[in-house]
Amino acid sequence: MKKSNGILLLVFSLLTICLQAQIKLPRLISNGMVLQRETKLKIWGWASANESVEIQFKTKTYKTKADAQGNWMILLPKQKAGGPYEMVFKGRNTITLSDILFGDVWVCSGQSNMELPMERVKEKYGKEIASATNTNIRQFLVLDKYDFKKENTDFDSGNWMACTPKEVLDFTAVGYFFAKAITEKYPIPIGLINTALGGSPVESWMSKKALQPFPEALQEAEKFKNEALIEDITQSEQKKSDAWYAELNQKDAGLQNNKPIWLTNFPTQSEEMNIPGYWAEQTSLGNLNGVIWFQKEIEVPKTMASKPAKLFLGRLVDQDYVYLNENFIGTTGYQYPPRRYEVAPSLLKEGKNTITVRLINSTGKGGFVLDKPYYLAIGNDTINLKGKWNYHVGAKMPSLAGPTFIRWKPEGLYNAMIAPLLSYRIKGVLWYQGESNTGNPSEYQRAFSSLILDWRKNWSLGDFPFLFCN
Repeated sequence: MKKSNGILLLVFSLLTICLQAQIKLPRLISNGMVLQRETKLKIWGWASANESVEIQFKTKTYKTKADAQGNWMILLPKQKAGGPYEMVFKGRNTITLSDILFGDVWVCSGQSNMELPMERVKEKYGKEIASATNTNIRQFLVLDKYDFKKENTDFDSGNWMACTPKEVLDFTAVGYFFAKAITEKYPIPIGLINTALGGSPVESWMSKKALQPFPEALQEAEKFKNEALIEDITQSEQKKSDAWYAELNQKDAGLQNNKPIWLTNFPTQSEEMNIPGYWAEQTSLGNLNGVIWFQKEIEVPKTMASKPAKLFLGRLVDQDYVYLNENFIGTTGYQYPPRRYEVAPSLLKEGKNTITVRLINSTGKGGFVLDKPYYLAIGNDTINLKGKWNYHVGAKMPSLAGPTFIRWKPEGLYNAMIAPLLSYRIKGVLWYQGESNTGNPSEYQRAFSSLILDWRKNWSLGDFPFLFCN
């Protein structure tokens, strides 16, 4: 028995050693990657201490040894634009990467203007998406994450995706159209590293060193290194939000036992409001917080009845529940996504049809955002939904304080979403941000300038292009 246990222990130990010896590559260095042309390339990864590592590329072999901590790096010579190529990594294990291109790599960062994916604009650019077949345009999407304690060395997930009508829906729209314009003029591959987060202020993308001249932001960054504080804030705000919505649903006259009763029995004493618009500007309600129900009757001709349709309700502030002829067809939890709801053929009937919207607003001005599409589309035909809608207040509530948005705090996004990129050679940066700093434009000018200088220094690539829109 003791002998068997000894054998098992030996096997386990050997297995552990073998697993520890496996060379590992960062997420960026993977199948389908775009590497920067015309520059010496830093290829790096991890292995066991002092492990021999080699790269076989084209007809040559490049060798190195991992250091005592298991870090290794190999410099590859400059390469011209082109591909696809294969790259083989060898240590105790072997990793083969394929479909590698050389071209120009652009980091796409900022807030929602840059993060906005092609999926959000598919109605406007449907033909563009259908013809998006240039697989020399590729994107690596960095998932949202923050870290206030340390600069990360890798991403938790992510992979390179070539541009196809399906995959392009996840591409940054600004980045895609930039890449398309470049490739139409210069026949070179373009790699987009999409690392952006909606609502983020410039300070969240700055390193600790870049924040040194900004004591308030630096103090805020230090404050949120406390995980217990983050947990307390998160739980406290969630409890307040849950309690607010529970009270709202209890007070809402349009609900009974959490079921809508105003779909068929909409109050006869309801008033009218022009859609789109905000009730604070069109009615005597002012900046009422709570829930307001809206309803509109439309006439559907026989030629459009019993067919699949799509309901476009622009953008609503803030959370909506939408019904057609008493049937629930969709909900959106916050104001920024476009409302595009699919309508099953069985729901649309000839003659009178009723659209009902239960609209919840917890703070500020609630309503229907202007300059957005409001119509029902059936094939190539549409029914305009702008104009008079009946409305009635379901419940009035005190405003709900907005969340702390911990992910926007200084330094956090830099550590998690920029630091892992710094060894990857790039052509330049595309930046679309600024709205979240409009309260203090002079401070933003200083902070943004500091960010640009800091990124250029940390990438060690000289004064690379930094194209921005603020």
